Amino acid sequence: MRREDGRSAPGDDVEAVLDELYALPPSDFVARREERAARARTRRRAQDARRIHAARRPTLAGWAANLLRRSRPDEARRFLELGRALREAYATLDPGGLKELSAQRRRIVSEMSRQAAALAREAGHPLSDAVLRDVETTLRAVLADPEAAAVWEAGRVEGVLTPPSEFGAEAAAAAPARREPPAPARTPRGDTAAARRKDTAARRKDAAAERRRAELRERAARAREERRAAEARLGERRAAREEAAAALAEAGEREREAGKRVAALEEQLDRARTERERARSGVGEARERDRTAARDLAGAEREAAAATRRADKAEQAEQAERGGA
Repeated sequence: MRREDGRSAPGDDVEAVLDELYALPPSDFVARREERAARARTRRRAQDARRIHAARRPTLAGWAANLLRRSRPDEARRFLELGRALREAYATLDPGGLKELSAQRRRIVSEMSRQAAALAREAGHPLSDAVLRDVETTLRAVLADPEAAAVWEAGRVEGVLTPPSEFGAEAAAAAPARREPPAPARTPRGDTAAARRKDTAARRKDAAAERRRAELRERAARAREERRAAEARLGERRAAREEAAAALAEAGEREREAGKRVAALEEQLDRARTERERARSGVGEARERDRTAARDLAGAEREAAAATRRADKAEQAEQAERGGA
């Protein structure tokens, strides 16, 4: 859905939606992603819906790295500048700059990791030691790898970003070798053909070596891509495990609370049963007393009736005696 001026309505821009998603904790990511994708489909923006639906839920470490990027923009900018300086130093192989920047790298990675842990704790998602190590690994990758730096700068880290193995050695190997141009060979005039053959063989050897280097570079690029894909899958599995562990902990807590309530109810039931037994016993005793009292009352009533009859007879006899006198 677009406004009359041709721009997307607020909340519809796919980049804004992705920014919103990657700012969410992992537990809220999937539900909001599906909601936003469904909204895009409803508004007939199928391509945006596909992009939104393809967004992968970040691991807890990825979310913490994104949270650090968004919450500390000034520190993040300086961190990215440090990464560019480090990569440049490795490319130029400046020993003095390398030593100074490497020490700075260790200090700032440690400090940034502590900030990420504090921000996650304030947001209600404290980081375990393993997750914090993943955050540190991601930050080292941001310093070493421009692609990783671009992902973190966008605030859309999905899983653990891994720095190139042996950053310095790899950068040195990647830097073009500086060779002095070979001095022209001095050959006698009679050896010109042999020199040409030697030169041709050398060029062929150099071409073969270049092809070999190109193959190695291509193979290394494929290996890095496979590594990134494997890390992405690993991140997804870790996120799923974290979610399952959280669900298990929550279910366990609910079970414990229900168990406490059941125990309390069973205790109340036991007390009620005891009281009922006492009441039943009291009812039996009271019934027996009632029967005894009823028998005693009947006896007393009979005795009273007999006494009344005797008294009546005695009075009649007395009256008759007085009349005869």
